[in-house]
Amino acid sequence: MSPAATATQRLALRGDLLDFSAAPALDATSMHGVRWRADHWLLIENGRIISAQPAAQMPDPSWQRIDHSGRLILPGFIDTHVHSAQLDVIGSYGTELLDWLNTYTFPAERAWADAELARSGSARFLDALLAHGTTAAVVFPTSHKTSVDALFGAAAERGMRMIAGKVLMDRNAPDGLRDDVELAERDCRDLIARWHGSGRNSYAVTVRFAPTSTPRQLAMAGALCASDPTLYMQTHVAENRAEVAWVAELFPAARSYLDVYEDAGLLHRRSVLAHGIWLDDADRARLQSAQAQIAFCPSSNLFLGSGLFDWQRSADAGVAVSLASDVGGGTSLSMQRTMADAYKVQAMAGRRLSAWAMLHAATRGAATALQLEHEIGSFDAGRAADVCVWDWGVGEVAQRRIAAARELHERVFCWITLSDERCLVAAYVAGVKQG
Repeated sequence: MSPAATATQRLALRGDLLDFSAAPALDATSMHGVRWRADHWLLIENGRIISAQPAAQMPDPSWQRIDHSGRLILPGFIDTHVHSAQLDVIGSYGTELLDWLNTYTFPAERAWADAELARSGSARFLDALLAHGTTAAVVFPTSHKTSVDALFGAAAERGMRMIAGKVLMDRNAPDGLRDDVELAERDCRDLIARWHGSGRNSYAVTVRFAPTSTPRQLAMAGALCASDPTLYMQTHVAENRAEVAWVAELFPAARSYLDVYEDAGLLHRRSVLAHGIWLDDADRARLQSAQAQIAFCPSSNLFLGSGLFDWQRSADAGVAVSLASDVGGGTSLSMQRTMADAYKVQAMAGRRLSAWAMLHAATRGAATALQLEHEIGSFDAGRAADVCVWDWGVGEVAQRRIAAARELHERVFCWITLSDERCLVAAYVAGVKQG
C-alpha cells in the first residue's frame, strides 16, 4: 500500500523545531540562517508541511495531535553517498581502498545478482537508514539490474526519496560484476524508463570509478547524461593516493582524475562525486563551474586511511559539499556520527565546524546541492513531510551534558557529538510514521 493511502490527512507534531532558511558559514555559531522554533506545532496535511505555530495555538480537533514537548524535531537526514550492498562488510579489518574493494566489497556485491537476496537486502538497508533518521539517500546498489529494481521497489514501498542507478564496471573487476558497454546501456535505459521520475525515485548514471570503466563505457555514460538533463550522475573521485596514481596510468592524457569525468561529459549540476580529497584548485574551479557537488565521507576516509578532506578550501572555491556515511567504508549509517567525524577531520586542519554547518549539510544543504530544495531538507511550506523526532539525550552522561549547555549552539553541538540512532523517537516519510 502506498504511503499516501495510509497517511493521516492532518497531523500536528509538537516539539522544538530546527531547520535552516539559508546556509551558515562553516565556523559560524551565530543564528544566521538558523530557524529555531522552540515548542511549536509542525502542521502536516496530506504528507506535506503546511506551517508551524506556537504551542499555545492548539490545532483544532480535525488534526491528529502528537505531543513531543521537550524533544528535537528535524528534517529527515539526506545521505548523499552510501552503498546498499555493503552492510555486511562494515568494519572490515586491515586494508586501504583498493585492497578493501577486492577483499571485501566485490565479493559482497557479487551475491546481489540473486533477486531474492537483493530484495531482502534492499529492504534491510532502507529500514536501517530510517532507523538512523535518514529519509533520503543517493545510493550505489551493484552492477546487477536486479539490485536496482529491488532498491527502487523497496524505496517506493516506503515512500522514500531515492537516487540510485546500476553500477557501471566493464574492466578491472571480477567475474560476476563486470558488464559490457552494450549490455550496460540497455540495462540503464530500461531502468531509466521504469524508475526515473516514478514516485520519489530518480535515476543516477552510476560509474563506480574511472579505473573500472573503459573510455568507451565512460563515453556511453556521458551520452546518457546528455540525453536527459534530469538524470543524476554519481561516482567516486580522488579518494586515495594509490587510486589517483592508478587513474593517471590508465588515462595518461588527462590532466587530473576529475578531467577524466569532465572529458566524458559526466560533470554537471546533478553530479555527486564522493570524497574529492586529492583534488587541486583547478579541479575545484571546474566543480564550481559545473555546479557539481562533493559528498564528504569523513568516517570512511578516516577508517580506510584515505586522507583528510579540506572542506574550507572547497567552500572558498564555491563548491557545494554535502555529508555522506559511505557505508560500508564508513562505519555507521548515523549522520550524527558522520558529523562528529567531519568535525574531527576539519579540526586536524585547525578549523572548527559549527553545529549549524554540519546539520545544514545533511539537510537543506544536501537538498539544495541535489536540486531538491523545493521538495526536502527543510520545514518550508509545501515540502514533503520527511521529519524525524529525537530525544536530546539518552543516558545520564549525554543528558547531564546537554542540560549544562549554556546556549543553543552548544546544546545542538553536544547533541551531535553525543547522540546516535538510540535517540530517534519517530521517523516520518511524507507524513507516514515508519517502523
